[in-house]
Amino acid sequence: MAHYKGAASEGGRAQILMKKRQKEQEELEERKKKIEEDLNVGSIQNKFASHYDAIEQQLKSNTIGLVTLTEMKAKQEDFIKAREKQLAKKDAEARLIEKRKLENKQNEKKKIAALSFDPDGDEEEEEEEVPIVTKKKRLGMNPDVDTSFLPDKDREEEENKLREQIAQEWMQRQEAIKSEEIQITYSYWDGSGHRRQARMKKGNSIQQFLHKCLETLRKEFNDLKAVTVDQLMYVKEDLIIPHHYTFYDFIVTKARGKSGPLFNFNVKDDVRIINDASVEKEESHAGKVCVRSWYERNKHIFPASRWEPYDPEKKWDSYSVSDKNATKITVK
Repeated sequence: MAHYKGAASEGGRAQILMKKRQKEQEELEERKKKIEEDLNVGSIQNKFASHYDAIEQQLKSNTIGLVTLTEMKAKQEDFIKAREKQLAKKDAEARLIEKRKLENKQNEKKKIAALSFDPDGDEEEEEEEVPIVTKKKRLGMNPDVDTSFLPDKDREEEENKLREQIAQEWMQRQEAIKSEEIQITYSYWDGSGHRRQARMKKGNSIQQFLHKCLETLRKEFNDLKAVTVDQLMYVKEDLIIPHHYTFYDFIVTKARGKSGPLFNFNVKDDVRIINDASVEKEESHAGKVCVRSWYERNKHIFPASRWEPYDPEKKWDSYSVSDKNATKITVK
């Protein structure tokens, strides 16, 4: 390579350019790290909470009149899939925008490197630089003009494939979560508690859970031999849970009830009554399984007097627990 021999001022300028390139290289690495951090998926709690709030609202607005449980579950599945694809599409678009910005910065760095008068520095950069693969431009286009904002069929196809891939990966992760098993402690309630346990998958519905409970309880309680699943109720943290909900719905949204969390199904003693009541605990009470006819006869008596239907739009900012004398302890 031919060496340029100029005045001392030109040699100083070359050193300045070398330092400038080194600084820009460091800034580029910092931007890369920041982009990677920004592209990480945010809080799963907030994401799924807003995700399921939107699905619940859409399900309410599109359901008119009486519908069967099967129709309700089918509509819910359709809305969940549509919402999941929409979230994955937004995630893919954000990644593509950041990727395009990074490519533009790399092109600017390459142009600045061409202005250097230091032959040794050029040789080092030629060895260290990673070759950038550029697309073949159409005849008549100026390669120096930024055309990223123009329609590009190849780029659009690539973006669509990336969106589909991200959506597929996200749905596969959710299916894996739904397949995980959990142990559920419950109490058959007929005026007194009879505690039992059952193993279920997170994706199972309350109806499937009650069906399994009924198979076990019929062997011990003769009054349940003629009872069907539709006649049973599941009460968790003083809220009557509809049969079409799944355990996954409460786990991913970190749902709260009147007297404790709805997402924790491992029962522990209620330490709030004997310890510091100002600190929220994640210990939960055993969910109650009871016959609907028993509830109708005793809903004016504690504890059934505290029960009410579950409403996903109603937020419980504090927990309340009643003692034997019906006094109320509030946990904030």
